[in-house]
Formats: sequence, structure tokens, C-alpha cells
Amino acid sequence: MDLFEAIHNRRSIRRYKKDKIKPETLERIVEAGKWAASARAEYPWRFVVVTGADRLKSLAEIAGNYGKFLADAQAAIIVTSLDSKYYLEDGSAATQNMLLAAYALGVGTCWVAGDKKDYCGKVLEFVEAPAGYKLVSIISCGVADEKPVKNKPENSEVVVWDHF
Repeated sequence: MDLFEAIHNRRSIRRYKKDKIKPETLERIVEAGKWAASARAEYPWRFVVVTGADRLKSLAEIAGNYGKFLADAQAAIIVTSLDSKYYLEDGSAATQNMLLAAYALGVGTCWVAGDKKDYCGKVLEFVEAPAGYKLVSIISCGVADEKPVKNKPENSEVVVWDHF
């Protein structure tokens, strides 16, 4: 799939079919995260892949309204990062890479907020993250059971040249 096709067509998916995702597909998705840009080449991220139905339901309960659909997903990728100066930028770059890779591989995803949410500590505890790690995001993964259409702004609405 062309990169720009993935960029233009990827949408947040919150309803999933019961179809399983192959472990190899999940491996390719997290590998895309590993290849993200990283400030000072620190690569501070660690990705925790959750696939058990009971674990996904528990994770959904922890995330509450923000991630209740995790209970119906086939997997979740929890993006954590060592607490470094650019942990949020690095983890966000990795998250975006994984969202695009998943779309290209036919997997629907949704970025569930992590950093600054009141459930951060509970999610880190849930995955038994070592001390010094921060939660950046949770990515729900599954075969899409919806096709949301969301128009994006025109370039003229968001791009300025040289100055405002």
C-alpha cells in the first residue's frame, strides 16, 4: 500500500469483528513503532502487546470511557517509555508509525490517550512496568467493523507559508 493512501484513509476504529489477528501481523506493527524517529537516538519505548480476551476486558475497565471498546478488540499495544526528556515525542512518533502500519496491514486501530490521564498508573501497574516508565498511549487493534468517514480540513485551513 502506498504511504499516502494509508495517511489519507486511516481512521480511528472503535468497533471490531471477532476475527483474530495473526501474531506475525502484530509483530510487523510493533516493528514499525521501533523504526520511528527518536530524539537523540534514545529509543526509550517499550511496547506491551496484550491479546488475551480477559486481559483486554480488564484493560478496558481501567481505561473507562476513553477505552471501553478495548474489550472488543483483538489486541492492544501499550506504548510505554522511559521517563526521558522527549519520552512523549518519541512515544507518539512510534504510536503514529504503528497506526499507519496497522492500516496498511488491514488492521483497524484507535489511539487511546495515555499521558496525563488519571489511569496511567493503573495501566503501568497492569503491565508490571518497571519503575521509571511513563504511559504514552494504548492502541486498540482489530478487524474493523465500521468505516468512519471524517473529512479533514483543506490545506488552506491549516497551512501558512513563512508567517501567520
